[in-house]
Amino acid sequence: MFTEFLNFLEGNNTFFISLVTIFGLFVGSFLNVVIFRLPLRLQHEWRSECKEFLVNDISSSDKPESKETPPENIFTSRSHCPHCGHKISALENIPVISYLVLRGKCSECSTHISPRYPVVEILTAVLSGMAAWSFGFTVALPFVLILVWSLIALSFIDFDHKLLPDKLVYPILWLGLLVNSQNILTDVYSALYGAVAGYLILWIVYQAFKLLTGKEGMGYGDFKLLALIGAWLGWQMLPLVVLLSSLVGAVVGILGILILGRDKQLPIPFGPYLSVAALIALFWGQRIIDSYLQFAGIHPV
Repeated sequence: MFTEFLNFLEGNNTFFISLVTIFGLFVGSFLNVVIFRLPLRLQHEWRSECKEFLVNDISSSDKPESKETPPENIFTSRSHCPHCGHKISALENIPVISYLVLRGKCSECSTHISPRYPVVEILTAVLSGMAAWSFGFTVALPFVLILVWSLIALSFIDFDHKLLPDKLVYPILWLGLLVNSQNILTDVYSALYGAVAGYLILWIVYQAFKLLTGKEGMGYGDFKLLALIGAWLGWQMLPLVVLLSSLVGAVVGILGILILGRDKQLPIPFGPYLSVAALIALFWGQRIIDSYLQFAGIHPV
């Protein structure tokens, strides 16, 4: 029965893409939870570790006894309204539809719910559908979806907190190397060199900028994220990713200053731009490179 269903999906591309897209909506709902709760849990862990380290220098009689309540668990704690504490029911948690039915308000206290929740759900659904359309019913698709979902979560966390958590970056980086050890998206050597080069490229830029200006131009999380991208896409895509992310970042930064009056001294998270560039490279990177080589009159060997 299960084999017949898989054969049906393989032979019905439109239905398969639609199914993956709908599934992406529910994954987007979960990503909203990750985006909100993971930074809170990390901050709690860091504060606890700092307190534990500091109290080692305090006599036992002076040590504080109060403990901070840990944030909610990402997987087991039910979603609720942050204003009134109303527990979100299953019917109130249907991606996008519930938001529209409730008109973007809590059913209990009528507090407005951020429109970013359905935006993340729709974005995840669209990108999941694009992945299904681009890679089809192949062994690569589940891993591509994991990469896409991870980049979405990392982008929004970085946008909110200027933070790219190691607890999310490292597992996905190692997974990329494992996936490409089987030559699924690229060969293992391209993946390995991509991870190393991805880290070193931005590390060198960081050191050069710091040497010239005395300021830090980016965080170490950006190095790790580009290493992650290199592990998945191979070193060949890194020039395109760096170029696109720099271009998009510059355009958005300039528009923010000119149109929104944003303070140019405020730091801009670079992770979202790296993620956007990585997604472009994932879906259209080889076409872009081939088109450029053709335009430049270069014939690849």
